[in-house]
Amino acid sequence: MIYLARHGETAFNAEGRMQGHLDSPLTERGRAQAQAMGERLAELIGDPSGWRLISSPLGRAQATARAIAARVGIMTEIDHRLIEVSFGAWDGRLRAELARENPDTFARGQWQFAAPDGESYEAVEGRVADWLAELPPEPERKIVIVCHGGSGRVVRGAYLGLSRAETWAQDVPQDAVYRLLNGSSERIDCSSVAAE
Repeated sequence: MIYLARHGETAFNAEGRMQGHLDSPLTERGRAQAQAMGERLAELIGDPSGWRLISSPLGRAQATARAIAARVGIMTEIDHRLIEVSFGAWDGRLRAELARENPDTFARGQWQFAAPDGESYEAVEGRVADWLAELPPEPERKIVIVCHGGSGRVVRGAYLGLSRAETWAQDVPQDAVYRLLNGSSERIDCSSVAAE
């Protein structure tokens, strides 16, 4: 079983800014989301024996993982293959500005892989598939991961055998986790943290 969490809301998320490999701190709302994920995962997991918590190396994912670890009672490991998609020259830019500057690219969808010097879908899928292949088989697999909107979509897509279009059509909430088990994915809401 894998529980997949996206990091809590960050300052860049609130601004509509592309993060990619850059980082920004969790907002107050993001910290509340991380704590809520920790509470829910503690209920779902119960006894933490045999469980692993693996995070992307980026600060926003690690901050979320720390909140989860404190509640669940397991140490955090880091795996660079869970890092967010690099948006190259677009990292740190406002999404609205990029859409105005590149209307054709944004109108086509899947603009996440159109950035100059950005990472390709195939590169992200390759590193994620490599990570999944190293995990113990089900039902021995007991993993919690904390990653990102883009890389989390690809993890779920690779696990479920989805096409690229289906992978990118998935939701990326910051107040829920996904349980990946027996070839299926189930969304589990963690909190009613509302945008204030």
